Amino acid sequence: MSDFRTAADASEQEMRAVFAPTPLQHNAHLSALYDADIWLKREDLSPVRSYKLRGAFNAMRKVKEQSRFVCASAGNHAQGVAYMCKHFDVHGTIFMPVTTPQQKIQKTKIFGGDNVEIKLVGDYFDDCLRAAQDFCQAENAHFLPPFDDLDVIEGQATVAVEIEQQLGKIPDHIVLPVGGGGLSSGVIKYFGNSPQYSLVEPMGGACLWAALIAGKPIALDHVNTFADGAAVGKIGQRTFETLHSVGLASVIRVPEDRLCLSMLDMLNIEGIVLEPAGALSVDALKDLGQAIRGRTVVCVTSGGNFDFERLPEVKERAQKFAGVKKYLILRMPQRPGALKEFLNFLGPEDDITRFEYLKKSTRNFGSILIGIETKEPEQFNHFFERLNSSGFTYTDITNDEILAQFVI
Repeated sequence: MSDFRTAADASEQEMRAVFAPTPLQHNAHLSALYDADIWLKREDLSPVRSYKLRGAFNAMRKVKEQSRFVCASAGNHAQGVAYMCKHFDVHGTIFMPVTTPQQKIQKTKIFGGDNVEIKLVGDYFDDCLRAAQDFCQAENAHFLPPFDDLDVIEGQATVAVEIEQQLGKIPDHIVLPVGGGGLSSGVIKYFGNSPQYSLVEPMGGACLWAALIAGKPIALDHVNTFADGAAVGKIGQRTFETLHSVGLASVIRVPEDRLCLSMLDMLNIEGIVLEPAGALSVDALKDLGQAIRGRTVVCVTSGGNFDFERLPEVKERAQKFAGVKKYLILRMPQRPGALKEFLNFLGPEDDITRFEYLKKSTRNFGSILIGIETKEPEQFNHFFERLNSSGFTYTDITNDEILAQFVI
């Protein structure tokens, strides 16, 4: 047995004094859908609804002489550190961006209680991180990285320890979400080459993909923060040392809008609440298809810290990806009966969800912003055919992200 496996096994045993193993649950729906034996490792059911407390626990227990800890995080890492500060009865200073949702700030306070102090600094995570590191140096405190730390990686590997214990064997295939790479590198270091791996990133934060192409960790020019639990701008140096051996062919990039379909399916069919990053491994099954047929597959659902105020956005994104909702800017002739003529182009299952029109007294045409929802994407084909044949001019802005930020 390798030194890493031995250390991860020891960490897992120590954890049992703090929290129980998260369930490994067979999923009949997904198994039937993909003709495979599919299991979900429910990290969304940990005490802080993510796997992050594992790394925090392991890193903090290794430096018990420390009484002050510092971290920077906008979500799951902050909650894991806060939980462990209370458990070890040490002081933690947690830096979070000013833009962090109040729900996440409140949960961090609840988990840490009087043992944590929260400092809101900067609009973006990079500003927050710099402030945390400067504070840590000035106060001679111990900084807890979210992923690029050997003790954190070792702690996240306890997910693999539990999978093997609960399944009674090493699975054929493991599907892992990737943000900074702490969880995925820990599992791979523990299992080695025994299973096949699929590493899943959000399309707007594919830092592992970029690093594999460049041959080294590089910073992304832009990060889409929708899947905030995995939206990392640069893969960790230590984690990349393990992950680069997996290869580009094993990396799956998931569009954020498609991810929303899986989130809704898990909620509506299974009653499982997953945050965007937590649904990455389930959504990736769509890309694996026949490659997993007849195999034993474990998907790690890494987190369930989902604010239901985001549900309308998730539904909207899912509908747009499925092709059943579109937004148009329509050039409407300013004459009597023109609007009625346009409305007659709609089918019996088409529904107007957004309509903005201001008649201009000095122009022959006016612009309408209109949102339309239907049952099947094919129905839009007939709608557009009727529009084109009538001579109406329109622009489909559904997938124009920049314009949509201002008008939708």
